[in-house]
Amino acid sequence: MFTPRPENPGLAAALILLSTAFIAASMTFAKALATGAFGPELHPLQVSHGRFLSAFLLFGFAALIRWPVSGSINWKLHVGRSSFGWAGVTLMFASLAYIPMADATAISFLNPVFAMALAIPLLGEKVGRVRWGAAAIALVGAMILLRPTPASFQPGAMLALAAAAVIGMELIFIKKLSGREAPFQILFINNAIGLVIASLAVVLVWQAPTLLQWAGLAAVGVLMAGAQVCFINGMARADASYVAPFSYATLAFAALYDFIGFSAVPDWVTWFGAAVILSGAVMLALREANLKRRKAPGPRESHEL
Repeated sequence: MFTPRPENPGLAAALILLSTAFIAASMTFAKALATGAFGPELHPLQVSHGRFLSAFLLFGFAALIRWPVSGSINWKLHVGRSSFGWAGVTLMFASLAYIPMADATAISFLNPVFAMALAIPLLGEKVGRVRWGAAAIALVGAMILLRPTPASFQPGAMLALAAAAVIGMELIFIKKLSGREAPFQILFINNAIGLVIASLAVVLVWQAPTLLQWAGLAAVGVLMAGAQVCFINGMARADASYVAPFSYATLAFAALYDFIGFSAVPDWVTWFGAAVILSGAVMLALREANLKRRKAPGPRESHEL
């Protein structure tokens, strides 16, 4: 049994913002590897393998200091979570080779929308009109970013949309795991299983990376691991409704890094579509927080329990 962290809203906001900067930086290196900026183009399967390999080595080193596994382990949930997580990451990395990072990032904000829809048959949750309305608004934003006309349609955006759907499924497994096992244990096992899956898949497309590419692959994993640690610690220090808006800063960092690294300037369609998705995602996050507050026991009930 682990002790909850003391609340610290300021530190929570800083940690969440730092995690968004790390996520966007990880995506930047993934895009550089997939588009040939560091040498011959690497297949998304190899990029995701590098991500899990370097992250596992980082968490493995931490595990040597203190073995993270304690208590029972639900291997079915871990394998399911890691499988969908690996697939989602690989699809997201694949999309970065074709569309701007701002577009891919905005579409990724549909993750909780897909998770909400999947929670109905898989978790037996009931979804009201407000949450369906928020989901509809976010999906309209996604359609804007897909640019569904023969002249401007971006097939790469479909990869990002598929990634959002798959990661939405991963969130279902994360929801089932949360509270059952310590956060570091979940991260360690997730990256270990993810590495096994990625290692089996990369055999099909493996090519020897250059020294610069190895450095880029390591950066993808280390930055993503850093983002996971910051995010979990940030969420542990404040209410989800408070920290959720800060997580959307990923979009700003992605656009900034894309401009610096690839001279990509988001057009008005990107900003408009992103704004629509964000409005739906924020609406959904606020609704979820409100429902959580209603379900939470009052001071007296909590004391009695």
